[in-house]
Amino acid sequence: MLKLKQTVIVEGKHDKIKLGSFLEANIIATDGFRIYSDNEKCALIKALAEKTGIIVLTDSDAAGRRIRNFIRGQAVGANIKNIYIPKIPGKERRKSSPSKENTLGVEGLNKELLFGIFQRFGLCEEIKDVPEAKKTKKITKLDFFADGLSGGFCSSKKRECFCKWLSLPCMSANALLECANILLDFDEYKKIMQEIEKIFVQLA
Repeated sequence: MLKLKQTVIVEGKHDKIKLGSFLEANIIATDGFRIYSDNEKCALIKALAEKTGIIVLTDSDAAGRRIRNFIRGQAVGANIKNIYIPKIPGKERRKSSPSKENTLGVEGLNKELLFGIFQRFGLCEEIKDVPEAKKTKKITKLDFFADGLSGGFCSSKKRECFCKWLSLPCMSANALLECANILLDFDEYKKIMQEIEKIFVQLA
């Protein structure tokens, strides 16, 4: 496996699945041009670019370039690294017809070639499996419920406060849970919630 501290941005879920087969990293799919209207995902990408940096890996076609440029515009001045795949003629197996430019996208490239692209850009290091005991504990829906971020009378207010703490726009509980697990480890999350509880106790 290859490990990255940065988050990798790709176009679709099949790209994400392909990279996940050899890459240990946060991987976010833009869902194509849906990213244009997905304010929550745009905010998450911007926050990640500022905190840990992002790597953008879109297809080498017109659509991929448009998405790449859009992401660059969303996180101006942040830590963005662009890497590129070669233009290889072909069609992905799951598709009935090739792309307009008749080239393979990220999902269509073999794992060895993609592995080599990441190595060539000097972005990753080879690692061994991390023992289960040392893996970071995930923040769960149950944690959100117990801490009042979902399912409670003041949940929306607490989420708003939590989002401000992370410099994010107001989000739904599910979207915020995804962000929290990417931006924070469990101990950081609990420290923030302790501070938020102090605020709400004072307001009570």
